[in-house]
Amino acid sequence: MKLVECVPNISEGRDRAVIDAVTAVIEEVDGVALLDVDPGAETNRTVITFIGTPAGVAEAAFRVVAKAAQLIDMSRHSGAHPRHGATDVCP
Repeated sequence: MKLVECVPNISEGRDRAVIDAVTAVIEEVDGVALLDVDPGAETNRTVITFIGTPAGVAEAAFRVVAKAAQLIDMSRHSGAHPRHGATDVCP
């Protein structure tokens, strides 16, 4: 079985309810395992790591981006790290 990894960075590192809501969508996808959630208050950014089947990871990544866009208001965002959107990167 082929596994791939995804490490999205979301522009929220302080509000645990938002972080939990974003990571919850990963756990809803079959064939995907959430490995790590690393929030940073100073940068106001969270690095999320998950693995799974290529199709499962693609679905989970799409859900992360959609949920982050729904919950994170970039017009009110502040943090020490440069950012481009609610999901800053999604490698």
